[in-house]
Order: sequence, then structure tokens, then C-alpha cells
Amino acid sequence: MIKFSRWAAFAVSGATVVTLAAVIATPDTRTAQPQSSRVRSSQDGFQETLNDLVKTKAATAVLLRVRTADGEWSGAAGVSDVRTGRPADPAGYFRIGSVTKTFAATVLLQLVDEGRLRLDDPVARHLPGVVPDGERITVRQVLQHTSLLRDYMSDPGWSTNRWRGAERFRGYKPDQLLTQAFRVPAHNPPDVTWKYSNTNYVVVGRLIERLTGRPYGKEVERRVLRPLHLTQTIVPGNRPGLPRPHAHGYATLPDGQTVDATRMNPSLDWAAGEMISTTRDLGRFFDGLLGGRLLTPTTLAAMRATRPTDAGFAYGLGLQEYTLPCGKRMIGHSGQLIGYTTYALRSDDGRQLNLSVNLGAAPPSADKLYPLAGKVFCE
Repeated sequence: MIKFSRWAAFAVSGATVVTLAAVIATPDTRTAQPQSSRVRSSQDGFQETLNDLVKTKAATAVLLRVRTADGEWSGAAGVSDVRTGRPADPAGYFRIGSVTKTFAATVLLQLVDEGRLRLDDPVARHLPGVVPDGERITVRQVLQHTSLLRDYMSDPGWSTNRWRGAERFRGYKPDQLLTQAFRVPAHNPPDVTWKYSNTNYVVVGRLIERLTGRPYGKEVERRVLRPLHLTQTIVPGNRPGLPRPHAHGYATLPDGQTVDATRMNPSLDWAAGEMISTTRDLGRFFDGLLGGRLLTPTTLAAMRATRPTDAGFAYGLGLQEYTLPCGKRMIGHSGQLIGYTTYALRSDDGRQLNLSVNLGAAPPSADKLYPLAGKVFCE
């Protein structure tokens, strides 16, 4: 999860605003399809923004796919590998980080639709003895980050947003993550009612497995990926690599050294952030989810019911919502782990923003990102 500044509604630290055409077959992403001078101008503007992010060293690679009032466009800028100089591929794979949470939340909410549990059930009813104070904490609170559970990733060496050297190839079991989270009590000031915690979505994954008797990743594949034909989306488990094509992710260490952080065992994220996808598939996913193909209207409405946070967005049940100055709302999720930043957002009129940024030495400032979000959602 990325904490946003006051500009968060329109642009996010370390990423550009973009969107994807989710309902069509895989297009030739290098081929623009202008229909008018307005469309050409809009598309040129998107490409210029990507080029500028690379030119100013805000990113080594940027992948973008948008759906606006003028149609759909995808493109890329930068290089997929700084050693070889190979150009970034708009159809490339990338780590989606916390966008994984929306996939996991969707599966758990499908189980709500099936009557396997209720949102206001205490967690302990389904995971007895696993979560401290689980008799008081509800399923809804876990999904919405109002459980106030301690985040295991706040501990040194336990965050995939930080360089961990050879430790990045270490494998983890979900119960190890929960043991780390609960090794000391959570300390929350009395006025805190919402706190983003990756621990919540490890609990979500464990709930899925307890209720279905199958790995949560298999349930994501069976219930979401296959029905929506998301053939470019992966739950990697302990596999450290990405399918090709993909852009490498890099990190700059405190001593100024740049390291290639592409390969890592993502089991430290598990259901909170391990998945891999493309801009095409993220667009298809949010079209299907928000278009009502995966959940009943009642449960989808519960998922979309948001509460304010101190992070620059409102939060539902695995969904973030931002409001632009023009009055348009964007709903979806952001994600970040070392080397990769992702934004997947959609408005109710079908516009989309799906973006992957491989951060450079000087992450982009908000003034570069705000106009792009406005172009996508407001014009």
C-alpha cells in the first residue's frame, strides 16, 4: 500500500495514471488507432507523459493502458533491462503488489454470497485461536482494515518494499506471517479507527482456505481468473521469476548503489500482494468485478461502501476510492513492492486507468501526474 499526499486523488507517489481496455482481445499495443485530431492529441499526450517520466529519471520503464471518452490506448516508455537497453513492452508482465488484495477480497465475498460466512461473523468463528481478540474482530473489519491488527511488514526484514539481499529468496508459510504479526500486541492510539495492515489479508487468505479446503490461489484461479479469461494473471507462490516479456524492477540503496530486485520469492506477501498481471488483465478484472459478473448486487454494494481514511483515499472491502476535482470517482486499488508500482482504477462510466511503473532515481512529482488523471477521467 502506498500512502498518498494531498494529491493522491489524481496521482500517486511513484506512478502515473493510466487505463486499460479490458473487454477486448489482446490488441497490438504498439499500434495506435486515432479516429480524430482530438484522439491523436490525447494519445500523443499520454506518450509524451510516459517519455517524460523516463527522461527525468522518474522511471526506468512505464506501461500504460487507458480507456477514455475518446477510446482505448496503450503504450510504454523506457527500457525493460538497463543492461541491454531492450525497450519496455506495453504488453509486459509486472508484480501488482496490493492489487492482489482485491482478488482475495472478491473470493471471500463470493463465499459470503454462498452463505459460507457472513461479513459480521467474528473471525474466531471460522479461525478459532488464530487471531488475537478474534471473538471481537469481524470479517468485515479484516477486509476494510478496521481490525487494527498489527502489520507484520512493519518489522525490519519483513517487508517486500525493502531490499532484503539473499533473504528475498526465502519462502514463508502464512502461519509464519501471522506468528510474526502477533508476536507482540498491537498498540493503537485511542483515536485510530482505520489502519492499513497486510496482516488482514493473510487472515483473508486463511479464511478462504479454511472454508473451501483448497489453497487460496487455486480459488482465485477457479473463481476469478478462469471465468474472466485472465490468461495473463498469475498467483506465483514460491516462484521467484516473472513470465516474459517483463520489465526489470530496480531499487536504489542508501549508499547510492542500484540493485536489480526483479527476482524474489513473493510468499512473504502471500494473499496481501504476491500476484503478477498485465495492464490488459487488470482492466478485464475490474470491468468484470465492478460490472457485476463476480458478486451479487448486494455484496458488491457492500464491497464498494467506503469509509474515509488518512491515506488520501476512502476504503471499502478490498477497494480504494478517490474523488477528482471534476467530481468523478475512481475505484480500484494500488500496489507496490520493491521495483514495481501499480495502479488499477476505473470509473462508473467505464473509463480506466491501469499503470505499471518501474521506479527510477527521482520518482515523479504530483504535478506531472495530476493532469494525466484529469485527461483520463474528466475530459
